[in-house]
Amino acid sequence: MNAVRGGDERKLALLFERHHAKVYRYFLRMTGNRQWSEDLVQEVFYRMLKYRETYRPEHGFTTWMYRIARNAHIDQMRKRKWEVAMEEDWDGPARAAQSLDDQQELEFVRLALLRLPPEKRELLVLSRYQGLKYEQIAELLECEPGTVKVRVFRAMQALREVFFELTGRKAS
Repeated sequence: MNAVRGGDERKLALLFERHHAKVYRYFLRMTGNRQWSEDLVQEVFYRMLKYRETYRPEHGFTTWMYRIARNAHIDQMRKRKWEVAMEEDWDGPARAAQSLDDQQELEFVRLALLRLPPEKRELLVLSRYQGLKYEQIAELLECEPGTVKVRVFRAMQALREVFFELTGRKAS
């Protein structure tokens, strides 16, 4: 990113190749919609070029990238004021080795995730699916790592409640 910031815009293609799949998966799990996710990925890399002077190496590229992604998602939600509509197979193809019960349970988890409020969904997507550390999420959300840990715990509880509501099972 330092090269892009310094004026070598061709290096953005390399960053795109390295990071577009992660950003796409983030948006796909946040929106449940492939087309919106693709559009948002393009918006993120456009904004990275447009706002390249805001990049600070000491804060880390990943955090900066997800801050841009998060802002693009928020802007998109404000523009569309949309309800999340999950597409068929929005989280990638199911593995052939999975049993029908496992596939069904995974589908309930996906549905439960989409029913969470966006702020809880985002915490789970960043921490569980995107693999960001609590410190990175804390920097992104401008709070303390301990706060992130508590919020992720609460988001997991909320996910569990929605999951059991959807499946009709009782929590054990």
